[in-house]
Amino acid sequence: MTERLRSTLIVTTYEWPAALDLTLKSIARQSVPPGEVIVADDGSGPETARVVERWKGKVAAPLVHLWQPHEGFRLARSRNRAITAASGEYLIIVDGDMVLHRHFVADHLHAARRGSFIQGVRLLTEAVTAERMLREGCLDLNFFSQGIRRRRHAVRNLALSRMLFWKRTGQNAIRGCNQAYWKSDLQRVNGFNEAFVGWGREDNEVAARLYNVGVRRRNLKFQALAIHLHHPPRQPQGTNPNDAILHQAIELGETWCPLGLDCHTAPVFQNRSQAEAGATELHEPLRTFA
Repeated sequence: MTERLRSTLIVTTYEWPAALDLTLKSIARQSVPPGEVIVADDGSGPETARVVERWKGKVAAPLVHLWQPHEGFRLARSRNRAITAASGEYLIIVDGDMVLHRHFVADHLHAARRGSFIQGVRLLTEAVTAERMLREGCLDLNFFSQGIRRRRHAVRNLALSRMLFWKRTGQNAIRGCNQAYWKSDLQRVNGFNEAFVGWGREDNEVAARLYNVGVRRRNLKFQALAIHLHHPPRQPQGTNPNDAILHQAIELGETWCPLGLDCHTAPVFQNRSQAEAGATELHEPLRTFA
């Protein structure tokens, strides 16, 4: 399946070009490259565009920079635009502060199963370790490295992974920083809910709607490893208004969101090295750096 499955690796980012640079460096060394890479940018400045430009030709796949204006935290919208633009049938989604194991893409493709999406894991770094990785361009840590948490997620073991790989549902431990979906499944539920503005819960809510149409989650452990670079917490203090949207989807058994993929017109890339001049998206020019 790995050889036949066309994949798109979507990397979400906002204003951390140094971390994105390390993420792209880890993508460039993949044992099985994705079919394409889309950097879904929620309104970063020009330094992020320069980072993407530097990695073109070094990543063994077309590399597209898909930008939207920054009007608050609009991760769901940024992802939907990338999903719409993606040519792959299988979408691997990571954050732009994740450093990927060299077999990351290969593991995700090997784990792809119809009727399910993948929830991966992350090794957490402390601030001093993240700073060292960024300073030195370090891509690898191991179980015995200092300044890490959840160190079990530094261990790649295919036998252990197979023992834990089964279908499940529920809201526990859903993290959008390391996931994979069939594009057709996301289209069935209209993608991520763009009513989510501000941090949190968009990953849980799309999972709830996928469960409601019969798509199950598979937890992928001891494979598709990734290192999460430490950053200050982004979770808001007090009540998160996004919780109400999530609870509604669960309680009402929703399968479709009104603000999703159908808000966007697919960008046309006639030439993957250059976005089509004048391509447009609903209410807004489509800005790409292909």
